[in-house]
Order: sequence, then structure tokens, then C-alpha cells
Amino acid sequence: MSAGQAGTTYVELLKSRDWEGLAALLSPDVVYEMPQTRERIVGLERFVRFNAEYPGDWHLSVRRVVADGPSVALWLEVAVGSERMDACVWLDLSADGLITRITDFWPEAYEPPAGREHLTERW
Repeated sequence: MSAGQAGTTYVELLKSRDWEGLAALLSPDVVYEMPQTRERIVGLERFVRFNAEYPGDWHLSVRRVVADGPSVALWLEVAVGSERMDACVWLDLSADGLITRITDFWPEAYEPPAGREHLTERW
């Protein structure tokens, strides 16, 4: 699977809440970072759980995919209820095609919502 295909598959698995499929696409020691909140999640189980527990009725649509070697950038439209926003996600893949690093950029800096401290660390 190419980096671009891995990126679109990543989004499709999130959209469909296919946590088992998502886990199969991730390196066991995947690192997920959100620079706006300075949160980091390390490890496949914690990242999948973070997404499975994420509140609200959220939906993702891919607006653009740019791949270069083992890296892919995704421009997403994110919908939560009637609110729409853009997000950018960078994925790094290992030689065997697993996602090793995810950097998730949101439009504005914000304080993280309470209730996910058991999964994240602040930097």
C-alpha cells in the first residue's frame, strides 16, 4: 500500500469507527501528537482507545492528500454536529507500511477537554 493509500485508509477506518482495522494499520509504538494542546499519546492501544472514546458525533472527509515517500499529508474537513472545521494530519510510515507517527493540526490552539488525562501526556 502506498503512503497516499495508507492515508485515505486511515481516514476511512476512523470514519467507520473500525477500531480493529485501524489498529492493524498502526505500529505498536505509534506516536500521536496534537501541537495545539501539547498532548501526546504513545502506543497503539491508547491511540485507538482515545478515538473510540472521543465524544460527539464527528465525521471526517478528505479534501486533499499529498504523499512523498513514507510520508503523507491530509487536509480534512471535520464535522461535529453543525460545526465544520479544517484539520491537517501528517502521517509517517515505516518500511513495512505501518503508521509510526501522526501529527494532528487543528485550526486554533485550545485547552484539551477534561477526561482524557489517563491517555495523554502534556509537553
